[in-house]
Amino acid sequence: MIIRQGFSGSASAIALIFAGIMLGTAPSYAEEKSAQQIIDGLKITRTRSISEPARLPLSADDRAFVKRVRGLKRSLSMDDRNQMDALVTKRPTIDLDVNFDYDSAALTPKVEPQLNSLGRALAASELSGSIVMLGGHTDGKGGDQYNQGLSERRAETVKRFLVDHYHIPAENLVTAGYGKQGMKNPNDPFAAENRRVQISNVEGRDEATR
Repeated sequence: MIIRQGFSGSASAIALIFAGIMLGTAPSYAEEKSAQQIIDGLKITRTRSISEPARLPLSADDRAFVKRVRGLKRSLSMDDRNQMDALVTKRPTIDLDVNFDYDSAALTPKVEPQLNSLGRALAASELSGSIVMLGGHTDGKGGDQYNQGLSERRAETVKRFLVDHYHIPAENLVTAGYGKQGMKNPNDPFAAENRRVQISNVEGRDEATR
């Protein structure tokens, strides 16, 4: 499952899922979330509460889009990714980072506890059957094209883990690469926390069966 790319020339150095140490400084990690915290963050709420705002239901166009991209065996195209971005702003998204070592799409032992929590959450009755978006990111070093490919591979690595270890249906996991866009720490473009995959609940099981 290890994916590494060699780099030649100054434009080929790059960097997404669970941490790495860069330039000798310890990276900043998001707090590890439990399976229950992930469930609470990603479940679809039907009514407004003090702690969690109600989410707008999917429109007919949104549902048609999700149906079209569900089950794709590749990362979303740029146009589809932009449409997904607009949809995700209306959906539950948890600040769950799965960080990668520099220039790597391989999982490290350090990230597996968080991925196991994610797997248990997605397999739980509250989220089982949901359509989930996995968005890969890189840090700011290197060329746009290389980083785009690396971010896509990182999202696919997380997808494979969830399919292989928790039997989440592959068609329920949509992946997209964002390259250097949408950095978590834009003030430090080379920071390890920028090399990550983030998760959104695009369509709940009950919505999908309507």
